[in-house]
Amino acid sequence: MPKRESKRPPDGGVRARGVNGHPDKPCLRCGRPFSWRKKWARDWDQVRYCSDRCRMGKSAPPLAG
Repeated sequence: MPKRESKRPPDGGVRARGVNGHPDKPCLRCGRPFSWRKKWARDWDQVRYCSDRCRMGKSAPPLAG
């Protein structure tokens, strides 16, 4: 039986681009990467936080830098 090729990119699975060609962004509060969502289509450039919890500042102290 022939060996199947992996569909993962050679870098180990990290995608350079997220959904619909938009890059993932790090949340300014918690630092976790988050992906483009359809509801943010009009203002993706202004989105800075991954959730309402981070936006309100209750999940973790802001990252230094």
